Order: sequence, then C-alpha cells, then structure tokens
Amino acid sequence: MADRYSVTGVHPLDPAERRVLERAETEGIELVRFIYADHGGVIRGKATSRSRLAERLGSGIGHTVAMMAMNMLDQLQEVEGLGPVGEVRLVPDPATFVALPYAPGAAAMLSDLREVDGSPWAACPRTFLREAVAALASEGLVAVAAYEPEFTLGRRVPGQGGERDRLAPVDDSLCYATSGFDLAHDYAMSLVRALQAQGLRVEHYHPELGHGQQELSIRHAQAMRAADNQVIYRETVRGVAHRMSMWASLAPKPLADQAGNGAHLHISLWDPELRTNMFSAPSDRYGLSTTAYRFIGGLIAHLPALTALTCGSVNGFRRLAPRMWSSAYACYGMDNREAAVRICSPMRGAAEASVNLEIKPSDSSANPYLSLGAVIHAGLDGIRRGLDPGEAVNVDPDTLPEGSVPRLPRSLDEALDALEADDVLMDALGPLRASAYLAVKRSEARAFAAEDASYELFHHFRVF
Repeated sequence: MADRYSVTGVHPLDPAERRVLERAETEGIELVRFIYADHGGVIRGKATSRSRLAERLGSGIGHTVAMMAMNMLDQLQEVEGLGPVGEVRLVPDPATFVALPYAPGAAAMLSDLREVDGSPWAACPRTFLREAVAALASEGLVAVAAYEPEFTLGRRVPGQGGERDRLAPVDDSLCYATSGFDLAHDYAMSLVRALQAQGLRVEHYHPELGHGQQELSIRHAQAMRAADNQVIYRETVRGVAHRMSMWASLAPKPLADQAGNGAHLHISLWDPELRTNMFSAPSDRYGLSTTAYRFIGGLIAHLPALTALTCGSVNGFRRLAPRMWSSAYACYGMDNREAAVRICSPMRGAAEASVNLEIKPSDSSANPYLSLGAVIHAGLDGIRRGLDPGEAVNVDPDTLPEGSVPRLPRSLDEALDALEADDVLMDALGPLRASAYLAVKRSEARAFAAEDASYELFHHFRVF
C-alpha cells in the first residue's frame, strides 16, 4: 500500500475519497467510525478524527487479528493465526460513507479487514461476500438481495434482587393492529427519516405479531450493498432507540414467550446489465426458470449447514420451530411461510422483474456478509451441478408424516456439525475463516449451555 502515498504521507485521493472529505468538512463530522461485522455477528469498529481522515482513508486503522476470534460474550478463543501477534487494517469503503442522524457529529463507513500491505485478509467477511459475487459473475450472473428484518422495541428494565436486566416491550398491540402504529409512531418516524438520510429506501412498515415487535423493510440492491444496508439498518434501529431513551433488539428471540425476530433474505439472479431476471419463466407453473430451480436445489442440499451461518446464534434456534412461521423444514413452496425457501408471488404489473426467493431461516444475529455469501455459494453449487430440488411443498410440512421432509437443525451445535461436514461451504470459507467461525460459535454454544434461559435472553437482547 506504500505506493499509494505521496511524500506528505497522504495517499493521492480518488473522487470518492474527496467526496468523503468534503462531506466531513461541510457536515461538521468530527469522528468517522470504521465498522465491520465479526464472526460472532457483532458490529464492531474504531473511529478516526476528521483531522486524520485523509490519511486513514488509505492506511486504514490498525487492528489486532485476534478480534476475529472473539465471541459475542467478549471471550477470546484460541485460533491459530488469530492470537496476540499480528495486525490487520480496518480499511473503509468510501462509497458507504453515511453521516449518522442518531449520533450528531459522527459518521460511519463499512470496512474491509486487510493485510498491512493492503491485500485481502483471509478472515475478512466482506472479502468472503466479494468472492461469492465474483464466482457468480464468472457464470454471467448478478445477485440482487434484501434482508427483511424484524425487531422488538421497548425499554431496558434494571433487574431487581440480583436478577438480570430485561427487555420490556413498548406495547402489547395485536399483529398489524393500528394501535401498534400509534404507540410506536414517534420512534417509527425517526427511524424512517434516519434510514432515508443514509440512502436506504424504506419499502414497508408495520407492527408485527410479538409485543413491541416492528417490521420495516428496505429496498433490494446488489449483494454487497444489500449486506452493507443490513449493517447500517442494525446500527440505526438501535441508535435511534438509544437516542430516544428506548431499547431496540434485533435478537432472534429476545422474549421467550413472544414471536421471534427474523431477517428473511430475499434473492434473485440477474444478467450483468440487470435487465433480465434469470429466475423468471412466465410459462412455468410457479413462474420459475431452470436456473431458479437449480439454485433452490443448491439451497435445499446445503440448508443444514447454511443455518449455521444464516442463523448464527444459540438464540436463533429458539425461533426455528414448527408452526412458528419461521421455517423448521428443508423444503420449498409457493408462498409457503413454513417452508425454508418460499417462492414469492410476483407483483402485478412487474411479474417477471419481481420473481424472487425468500430464505426464511435467517436472522439479524448472523454476519450478513457470511450469510449472503454462503447462500450464493450454495445456490451456485446447485446451478453448476444441475441439482433438482424435488417437488414443492404447498402445505404446512409439520402436517405431513414424520420423515417426509427433512428437519432443519434444532440447535447451533447441530448446525455447526452440518457446516463442518459440508465440503462446498467449508472450501468457500477457507481454512482460517472456517476454523475461526467454528471456534467462536462452538464457544458460544458451550457458554449458553452452562447457563439458564434468562442468561441467554439477556445477552442476546443486549448485543443484537
């Protein structure tokens, strides 16, 4: 990276970097956060001052390699190559610069973890997704995706008599009830404005089934932008709540007796010019092309392993139970909300363009770069091998005779076993990333197995 620097110590700026510096100056930005998602699914980062921003756009900020061996409880795991010796750089992507509406004077950029010389690092999550996107491009395909997150809005109530803090939902309104709109109105409006100020296009909003549960969807984008959007979304949901003396949790199951929070992943494949939806075939019974069926075939084949990455927490498997509309079976179906892969009904007037698949075993405790990258690799394997997904399941799979449809893993440990046995996904992750991810997630499974449910719920609602 040294060749990017002038004798002044500041590398020659490209147009995107100049725009960042101009915005920081004109918008009064004093601190810029360089943020990333770790193997525990936690959003972490460091910040630079505006006075050092020009330099740090090129050099990045130094960071210990060990942080990618840290779990969600801040317990460092022993992973070869991720110990006290070694340095990487948090190098920001200028195209992701956003001023933070909920943190006046601060901004953020999504960052890659790079080697000191600027080359890609083998444990960088954004690099993993970038490699998946490149693998798709080699087949003449582009992924368009969107996460569809839910979250619980409330207040963090201090525990009494040695009990742990708990999340008290903001309301007990009914699913889609207009009272839910009214009770969360001030927060919802602040959230919408904050998201739109950062360039995220809001699609839909409504109060969901659980007490205090909200669902707000963001417009789809190409894969990397979709994953970046999910990080910005998570940060904004929580940041706006904190600014209003509230608490928002995207944890899969922050309240044991209430509906869980998913982050369903919608995906479609397009030609390189984004003119033709390669999943669309109007003459087919379900409107799907051969490419789409083969992509589904890859998803079904790898779903047990995929859940270790798309539902990457102990808490996430509380949500994946039969008859919970969160999917517990490895099957697909037309508008079947109990199937792991749902074929979404096309929109009238935009039938071909709107064909997409919804992956339901997905939540916001996952690292979105690893999650989406793994989904792409799984689907691409189905395309390359011509995998047949079998017949669609258009009934609740839990009503079928036992064994008719494979059950998804019931725990994080079971999903990690499946991941470790999945050669396609393990090869895609690579040795360092795979060993670190497995070590981090195995440690979380052990830690929560040794404690009671209240410990699990507390640590997940406060972290995610």
